[in-house]
Amino acid sequence: MYNINRRKFLGLFGCGCCSIILPSCTTVPITERKQLSIIPEARINKKASAAYEVFRNKAKLINKGSQLKEIREIGKKMEIAVSTFFKNQGKEDPTKTFEWDYILVDNDKVVNAWCMPGGKIAVYTGLLKVTKNINALSVVMGHEIAHAVARHSVERMSHAMTINLGTTVADIFLGGAINRTRNTVGNSTGLDIFQLGIMNPFGRKQETEADYLGLIFSSLSGYDIRESIKLWERMAKKNKGKNPPVFLSTHPSNKQRIDNLNGWINDVIIKYPPIKV
Repeated sequence: MYNINRRKFLGLFGCGCCSIILPSCTTVPITERKQLSIIPEARINKKASAAYEVFRNKAKLINKGSQLKEIREIGKKMEIAVSTFFKNQGKEDPTKTFEWDYILVDNDKVVNAWCMPGGKIAVYTGLLKVTKNINALSVVMGHEIAHAVARHSVERMSHAMTINLGTTVADIFLGGAINRTRNTVGNSTGLDIFQLGIMNPFGRKQETEADYLGLIFSSLSGYDIRESIKLWERMAKKNKGKNPPVFLSTHPSNKQRIDNLNGWINDVIIKYPPIKV
């Protein structure tokens, strides 16, 4: 009787999940990859905006100068180019609700940039030492903006919610075996097997997609995307050729990125020329 009830429950649970998940699939602009979007984008953007304000108030920022001016100029060109591109294609503009803002963080030790959902962008001074010019900087900013345009944060949170729900239910019927295994491996290695086995490969897919979309956005904005190869060569040199093992990383290796970019550049230049506004 217990086994029958368990099978019935799992069957009903599976049907319930499908009824939620299937209508919640959306499509990434341009790449047309299907993605899971259970959580409303507006809700994510609101939380991101609040987090951005907290960061902005605490971080050491550079509020004037040529570097910040360059960042804002690239950003503005990209805003217009991306929005115009989708309108010209007769498609909904995925950035129409964005409230764009750009900050320059005074930290030479951090080689990074990010874009929160809703168009809040931060660039660190440490990154500028590697980008060296506006073309390379536009590629990085295009990549970060692509994460927001492709709703990657919504997708990751939706997947995490689904995985947590599924493993919790499965663990109940397995008498806690999943949680015991997770804790045992985690305590002995310092690694979360579910993050490694499920979320990390998904993260690499998003990063590769953002690389591709970022090239497109940079090209549409009128920048020379061939500089992207030199950028990642400089990144590899700065990292002394070292990358974490692929299964531990949420990013493609520098070599993989360069190979991908070499395969995309000519096609992107032809298909996505600078937008005339």
